[in-house]
Amino acid sequence: MSVNFDLHDLIAFRAAADMASFRKAAEAVHISQPAFSRRIDKLEQALGARLFERANRRVVLTAVGREFARRIGPLLDELDETLLTVRGVGTSRMGEVCIACVPSTVYYFLSTVIHRYRERYPRLRVRVHDAGANEVLAAVAGGEADFGLNFIGGSEPGIDFRPLLEERFVAACRRDHPLAGLRKATWKDLAAHDFISVGKSSGNRLLLDQALAHVAGRPQAVYEAQHVTTLLGLVEAGLGVAAVPSLAMPGPDHPLLVSVPLSDPVVTRRIGLIRRQGRALSPEAQQLYDFFVAVKPQKPAAGRASPA
Repeated sequence: MSVNFDLHDLIAFRAAADMASFRKAAEAVHISQPAFSRRIDKLEQALGARLFERANRRVVLTAVGREFARRIGPLLDELDETLLTVRGVGTSRMGEVCIACVPSTVYYFLSTVIHRYRERYPRLRVRVHDAGANEVLAAVAGGEADFGLNFIGGSEPGIDFRPLLEERFVAACRRDHPLAGLRKATWKDLAAHDFISVGKSSGNRLLLDQALAHVAGRPQAVYEAQHVTTLLGLVEAGLGVAAVPSLAMPGPDHPLLVSVPLSDPVVTRRIGLIRRQGRALSPEAQQLYDFFVAVKPQKPAAGRASPA
C-alpha cells in the first residue's frame, strides 16, 4: 500500500483529536483552517476511512478515528522523545523557553530551579515573564508563554493546573522588630504596627481580603505596592511589617528579614504549573516543565526566622 500522507498530517490529526475542533487545532499547529482541513482530508483518503464526524463547529472521532488515535499516540510520543535525545537539548544548540510567573515565586524557587536546570543544560535560553496572577494566566492562555507558575488557574477553562505546593502566609519583619521574637502572630498583632500591603489589583490582595473579610481588627495598610517583592524591600528598609507568601521569604540565614507564621486564621495559597490544554509543548519546554515537577519546593517548616 502506498503511503500518501506525512508527519505533518499525523500531527494535525492528533491536535484535532485532542481539541475536538479544527479551528483550535489549526491555531495550535500554526496553519490556516482550510490548510488544516486539507491535511485531515488527505489522511482520510490515504487510510480509506473517515476519522472524524463533523458536527457544527465541533468534530468527533469515529470508531476508526478512536482506534487510530490510540495506536498513533504512543508512536508520536516516542518520536518526540527520540528527537529530543538526538537534538541534545542544552548541549548542541540554543533552545528557548518562556515561563510566566508571579514575582513572589522568583527569588527563592524559580531562580533555584532554573539554576539547577542550566547546570545540566547550559545552552537553554529562558525568558521569565514576571507579572500579576491574571497577566500570567493570560500569557499562558494566549500562547505568549510556554507555561506558567501561578496560584490561580485551577478553575479556568482551557487551562491545566498541576499543583506543586500549598503555602501559608507569614508575617515579614526585620530581626530587630518586636514581632520577630514571636513563635507565631495573629492578624490582630500586625494591626498594632505599620502595615505594608499589596494593592487592590493584586491577586494576593484579593485572596487575603476574602480570607479576612470577617476578621475584626485586621491590619490596615499604611503603605501599598504592586508586588510582594517590593513589600519585602520596604520591610527591609524598616518601614513596617507585611503579610507575604512563605515562598517569597529568604531562608533563616538572611541578615535582616525574619518570617513569623500567621494564624487566626491561617491563610494559604496553592502554587502550581499552568499550561494551555491541548497545546503540545516544545521538547525544550516539556523537559523544563518536567524538571519543575521533579524538584517542586518542599513545604517550608514553620518557625521563627525561617520561611514558615
